[in-house]
Amino acid sequence: MGVIAQCKLLNGDWRALSGLMSAKESRAELLQKRLTWFGSRLLRVAARLPQNYQAQHIAKQMTRSATAVAANYGEVRGAESRSDFIHKLRVVLKELNETEVWLDLIVQNSWFSPEKLSALVAENQELCRIIAASIKTAGGFHR
Repeated sequence: MGVIAQCKLLNGDWRALSGLMSAKESRAELLQKRLTWFGSRLLRVAARLPQNYQAQHIAKQMTRSATAVAANYGEVRGAESRSDFIHKLRVVLKELNETEVWLDLIVQNSWFSPEKLSALVAENQELCRIIAASIKTAGGFHR
């Protein structure tokens, strides 16, 4: 079963992915799926924003940052050295932090209620913690 089909079965809950994970899938592969799921959920939010200039600006910016998260994590998985790995993880963290700003602006402008976005905001925060912990484990926070 493909990732798209799996995500449709999930009805909005990435945690069900772990139950669909095959014995051969690693944590990195599961995180890749989770980041892709996160990006796809944010694309749906962007598509539902009002059609005014301000909201569409936010939609485009959020689309870029949210989809860059999964793409850049794919680059992390192919890192050529530890320093390259840490650098690419930092890029993922920056994109997640940017996405958080766009989500906050969406709520502050009342385009979505805080309740409607709470699961995505919480997921963004959890993904930030996961990526930050990976950077720390790799030795990337000792500057």
